[in-house]
Amino acid sequence: MCSVMSNMASAAHSKSSFSTKSFTRVLSLSLLILLSCASSAISGSIVKYLPGYEGGELPFKLETGYLTVGSSELFYYFIESQGNPEEDPIFLWLTGGPGCSSFNGLIYEIGPMEFDIENYKGGLPKLRPYEYAWTKTASIIFLDSPVGTGFSYSTTDEGWYSSDSSSAEQAYEFLREWMVEHPQYLELQLFIGGDSYSGMMVPLVTQYVVEANKDGVAPRLNLKGYLIGSPRTDSVVDENSKIVFAHRMALISDELYEAAKISCNETYVNVDPSNTECWTALGAIKWCVKDLFKNDILEPKCVFASPKMNPEIGRRSVQEDTTEFILSPPRIPEYWCRTFNYALSYTWSNDLRVQKALNVRPGTVMDWKRCNKSLAYTKDIQSVVEVHKNLSTLGLEVLVECGDRDMVVPFVGTVEWIKRLNLTVVNDWRPWFVDGQVAGYTKKYSEHGYRLTYATVKGAGHTAPEYFRRECYEMFMRWVHYYPL
Repeated sequence: MCSVMSNMASAAHSKSSFSTKSFTRVLSLSLLILLSCASSAISGSIVKYLPGYEGGELPFKLETGYLTVGSSELFYYFIESQGNPEEDPIFLWLTGGPGCSSFNGLIYEIGPMEFDIENYKGGLPKLRPYEYAWTKTASIIFLDSPVGTGFSYSTTDEGWYSSDSSSAEQAYEFLREWMVEHPQYLELQLFIGGDSYSGMMVPLVTQYVVEANKDGVAPRLNLKGYLIGSPRTDSVVDENSKIVFAHRMALISDELYEAAKISCNETYVNVDPSNTECWTALGAIKWCVKDLFKNDILEPKCVFASPKMNPEIGRRSVQEDTTEFILSPPRIPEYWCRTFNYALSYTWSNDLRVQKALNVRPGTVMDWKRCNKSLAYTKDIQSVVEVHKNLSTLGLEVLVECGDRDMVVPFVGTVEWIKRLNLTVVNDWRPWFVDGQVAGYTKKYSEHGYRLTYATVKGAGHTAPEYFRRECYEMFMRWVHYYPL
């Protein structure tokens, strides 16, 4: 399209009947499109300073920008390894939802910055460096995917519609194109990573890379493995596991669990409407757990702060829910609530100074959300267990980690689908340690050069790195450099 438009002015000038006014209009339009094309040819720009960070120049290399995939403009944050960027591996990182911005993973989980939550007194939140970032030992591309997530947007009405299958394909196309534009990273070991609902995307993207390499698609990507945290994997297995988890955590009684187990035949989804005994048991279970914070059953349940524009006053305000509440900022520790942390990301990311610094295109996203729950999204893949089976015939390194207090994607279901891969146990269940203390438990499997490490993080919720960043960094650092946990 750019090459066509660049010739419009000269073509128009050659027509004797073309008026000067019309020629000027076409020339102006051509120049605008050419400028747009020129800006999209370079996917990103280096960001050295960020509003809210008072330490001067950022202590790491940050690149942000867009890459065009079809009609989608996919936004990303790229942080180069702070260790040895010429040798450390590179990750494509996808956050779950679907619809949660990768900024969530960057700022709350595995990135080199965090909000100064303890000292927040209003206004633009302050940023500070975080010591135990995964970027200390790996380069990471944080991608806002699918379209409609974070700062990613579509240039057509049809482009806003996405699904599991299309999102995975787009993420792969993004990765391939990004590598073409950044050939200096092609020789590095490549991993695909993500958490929560991206447990569906990560193996699919990995499979795309495997197939492209096999078919000789250029450039060849140096795929080494993949990482999934608290991963959504199979809709039936994961949902069934919530009942088993509730019983193991003493959230429901033995009698209630047995009643549900027998009457529902151990299947708690797609229940026959005529099975009144099963529905009665499930209703009782739902009542027992309804007031729990599912992300971490040990923490208080509060509203998920999602500031929305109030048309009457022109300001964002938190949507109220009479059944939930937001506790005070952490100035009073006993009243602290995790969802207050999330509210800071809305304030920071919607600030026009921040968006300018991040190279966000003005007017493309009017109201940034940490997790966009209004996506036009179709969940068209119910399970990726077979994808994991296919990948298990290849010599890949895999880490599957999860918090053991997570009721969104309980570890129970993760253990179940790993068993279905029929891998050989090479290191049986044992604790792993940080500073001499048990940080969780781990088990290692292997088959045909495929090595899968499963690890729990003791006391962590959904997702684990948000709750125990130091422990999860130690786990990641050991695994990615081939040390035992």
